[in-house]
Amino acid sequence: MIIDVITIFPNMFKPIIEESIILRAQKKGLVKIRLYNLRDYSHLSGKKVDAPPYGGGEGMVFRVEPLFNAVESILGYRVYPKEKEDPKKRIILFSPKGKLLNQKLIKKFLDYEHLILIAPRYEGVDERVREYLAEEEISIGDYVLSGGELPSMVFIDSLVRLIPGVVSAYSSLKKESFENNLLDYPVYTRPQDFRGLKVPEVLLSGDHKKIEEWRRKKQEELTKKLRPDLWKKRRRNG
Repeated sequence: MIIDVITIFPNMFKPIIEESIILRAQKKGLVKIRLYNLRDYSHLSGKKVDAPPYGGGEGMVFRVEPLFNAVESILGYRVYPKEKEDPKKRIILFSPKGKLLNQKLIKKFLDYEHLILIAPRYEGVDERVREYLAEEEISIGDYVLSGGELPSMVFIDSLVRLIPGVVSAYSSLKKESFENNLLDYPVYTRPQDFRGLKVPEVLLSGDHKKIEEWRRKKQEELTKKLRPDLWKKRRRNG
């Protein structure tokens, strides 16, 4: 899989893509992550990529030309008017107007071979980018951030770890929070007794069937208590 990121702050991504699981995934050849500075695709003096909105209003807006230029340079063909269809690629814009990112949605992107992520700043992007360039619009929550860089990083981290071969114990991913609309079960480690706070006896029993039953029960209890919205969704889906 190739993940390309278009941003005006490419250095923000380096601590994320040059460490831990994401770095190992790149070294294994399971994913290639490339950073593109949007300013390199501006033909204006000073590499300017933004302008005031027509009709007045606060802030600045990313201009349409550099974003189209960047995406078309990466792809090697014109996006609008369309010159080519590529069902294995997806152009993603991060925006408060987008679909809320969740585990079900992130899994969808495992089907693609090439993702292009657009990380806007300021007051967003020219509407023509949303309508004629972006193929998917995603939000990571109902709150305001300074730009699309952090959402892009969240997206990359949540996706890359799902690529087969990235996480060594791949089967464990199926038991994590939000799988089957359940939160994860509680986990404990050494010491067994810390200031009188003890590990549940069932986890020390060696009885794997009882441990699995206990974990599933705890998943259900925690989901009911902490995320009743997920529990309702689980009940609704059977």
